[in-house]
Amino acid sequence: MLRVLHIGKFFPPFAGGMEYFLRDLLVALSRQGIEVAALVHDHLSPRQRRCSHYSDPAEWPFPVYRAPCHDRVLYAPVSPQFPFWLQKTIRDFKPDLLHLHLPNTSAFWAMVVPVARRLPWIIHWHADVVASPHDRLLRLAYPFYRPFEQRLLKDASAIIATSPPYLDSSLALRLWRDKCHIIPLGLDPSRLPEPSETEQTTAHRLWGDGARLRVLTVGRLTYYKGHEVLLHAIQPLPEVRLVVVGAGEGERKLRMLIAKLALEGRVSLQGGCTEAQRNALLATCDILCLPSIERTEAFGVALLEAMRFAKLIVASRIKGSGVGWVVADGETGILCPPQDPASLTQALGDLLHAPEKRESFGKAGKQRFRQYFQIDRIAERTAALYFRVRKKMPGLRKLREG
Repeated sequence: MLRVLHIGKFFPPFAGGMEYFLRDLLVALSRQGIEVAALVHDHLSPRQRRCSHYSDPAEWPFPVYRAPCHDRVLYAPVSPQFPFWLQKTIRDFKPDLLHLHLPNTSAFWAMVVPVARRLPWIIHWHADVVASPHDRLLRLAYPFYRPFEQRLLKDASAIIATSPPYLDSSLALRLWRDKCHIIPLGLDPSRLPEPSETEQTTAHRLWGDGARLRVLTVGRLTYYKGHEVLLHAIQPLPEVRLVVVGAGEGERKLRMLIAKLALEGRVSLQGGCTEAQRNALLATCDILCLPSIERTEAFGVALLEAMRFAKLIVASRIKGSGVGWVVADGETGILCPPQDPASLTQALGDLLHAPEKRESFGKAGKQRFRQYFQIDRIAERTAALYFRVRKKMPGLRKLREG
C-alpha cells in the first residue's frame, strides 16, 4: 500500500477553502486505497490547547498531526517546532511520498530535514504568493521568499496546478511547466448535506422579510476578497440583503464601512459559522458572490459549494485566476471586472428581477460541478500521479542524494 504524508497549513475545524479541500481529498484518497496522514499547524495556540498532537479516528480515517503554532506573520504560521514534528511524523508514519500544499513557509523544511529530503515530494500549488499592490509588507517580503519557493519547486518530483489559466499566468511555475499537472480542486457533496427544516428556518430569519435578492459571500475577511467592493455595489439596491460568512483581520474595517454606507439593516457579518449554518445559508441564498480583486484568489472553493447547491454565481473576472475557469461566464454565472462596483451593481440589479435565469444558471452550475469537481474524480487523478512518481522513485532518490 502506498503511504502519503500531506503537509498543509491548517486542518478542520479551522475554516478555510484549502483546509476543507484537504480534508475531502484525504478521505477520498483513503477510499482509493492510499494510506494518508496530515501534518499541519494547530490553529489553537499552546495556551488554548494543552495537547497539540491528536487524532480522532472516529472522525477521520487517518492520523492528523498538529504542530504547535504560536502566531501568524504575513499570513504564515509561526511554528519553530515544525521541523522536529516533520522528522518525528515521517519516522512514525513512514510515508513513501510527501504531498506539500503551498503556499506554506513550513513546507520549506522538507529541503532541510534529512528524512524528508530522502523522499520524493509532490507540490500542490494552490496559489502564487502574489507581490500585491494592496499589501505593502507582502510585496516587500516576497523577494526573500522567492529563492526558497524556487528551490522547493526545483526539487519536486511533480507539481499540481489547479487550473489551466493559473498555470499559464504563474511566473513562479514558469521554469517548471514540464513537471506540472493540472488537477482542479474538488469537493465531497456528502460533506454538504441538505439542511434540515429547522436549519433553513433559522437561515430564513437571518435574511429577513424585505429581501428580494439574497446575496451570500463566503471567505476570510482579508484584503484580496473584495468585500468593500460588494458593499458599495449593493448600496443602490435596497431590495438586496447580504450575508458575509468569514472571519479575519478586516472585520473592523468592514463594520466601519457598513456604518458609513448606512447598510446596518441590510448586511450581516456572521463570522465563522458552523458547517451546518453555512450549508443552510447556501441552500437559502439566491446568489453567491465572490468579488475578489486579484489573483491571490486562485480558485475559490466557495464556488464549488455554491454549485453543489445549484446557485448562480457572480464573481470577478480576474486575469490569470482560475475563478473564470471554474465559473462558465454566461452559463453558470456572471463575471464582472474586479474592483468595479458599478458593474457589480448592474449585474445584481439585472438578476434581482430574473428568477428564471438564476434557476437555470444554478442548474447548469450543479451539472458542471458533477462533471468536473467531484472529489472522487480528483482523488483518482491524484492517486494516478502518485503511482507515476513512485515508478521513478529509485532514480529520484539517487538524484536527490547526489
